[in-house]
Amino acid sequence: MCKCLLRATDKREYQGFFLDKTEKRKIEELVQCPECRSNQLSKDYSRAELVCRNCGLVLDDSMIDQGPEWRAYDSEQQEKRARTGAPMTYTILDKGLSTTIGWKNKDYYGKAIPTKTNQQVYRLRKWARRIRISNATERSLAIAFSELDRLASAMGLPRTVRETAAMIYRKAALKNLVCGRTIRGVATTAVYAACRQCNVPRSLDEIAASSRIPRKEIGRTYILVSHTLGLKLLPTSPADYISRFCNELKFSGNVRTKTEEILKAAAHRELTSGRSPMGIAAASLYIASVLCGERRTQEEIANVTGVTAVTIRNRYKEFAKNLNIDINP
Repeated sequence: MCKCLLRATDKREYQGFFLDKTEKRKIEELVQCPECRSNQLSKDYSRAELVCRNCGLVLDDSMIDQGPEWRAYDSEQQEKRARTGAPMTYTILDKGLSTTIGWKNKDYYGKAIPTKTNQQVYRLRKWARRIRISNATERSLAIAFSELDRLASAMGLPRTVRETAAMIYRKAALKNLVCGRTIRGVATTAVYAACRQCNVPRSLDEIAASSRIPRKEIGRTYILVSHTLGLKLLPTSPADYISRFCNELKFSGNVRTKTEEILKAAAHRELTSGRSPMGIAAASLYIASVLCGERRTQEEIANVTGVTAVTIRNRYKEFAKNLNIDINP
């Protein structure tokens, strides 16, 4: 009887312990203050508190610091004290989990390896490099990932796009979509799909120019990959290009705000349906630059946006007529 009561009590304490852990996990995953609905949450690790900077509400007073317990004052000291390797990545064939033997003939402590063992270390290094690629499938993956990295570096794409593109290519390889097609073509298609999935819009012309793959081949392969893998990708909107175009044209924040207002008004009048989003974004930028006193010529905007000056001229005249905007050309 006592044992049963004791076990029941232990069970309640056990459940309560995990209930507290669940609540703490929910608190740590909070991104919005429940009091003022603000997103300005800051973590104070010195006091172990999670505080809202807007209203001052303390959401948690026993936060756990997940960082290391040691200090490092430079990068070399940090590398020596770290007990883990690089994070796992899908952009490498073995996902970064294999061991790599460095080319410096030094041991872990920085001491030179004796001359007698140099030949043995050389053979170990050579075979470690060979066994990373064991068959034709892995060899094609290695070629594809090198092409993904080259294309992403040439276009200045962020790390999230590279990881997503590598994952899409791995799924396409498992579905045998690479058979009968070039590795570079499928890799370029994966980059284009990843850009759309991560809301980093790049046009087909930009990707075709960087990859030296015909635009039609990329579009044809993209349709096949998206249907086979079930990728749910929404069409790009003109607002997705505004930030990049404003940075390249060195516009101020007023031009960006005015451009977004023009795009909203054009979408409300259904002037954007059935037209190229880049052409609409370029025309809206031209109108906003004129209204805000930061005029750029149509040729300058056309060179940055990748559309023709004729397209910008036709779109801005249509917007000016339907939105009652007075522009002096």
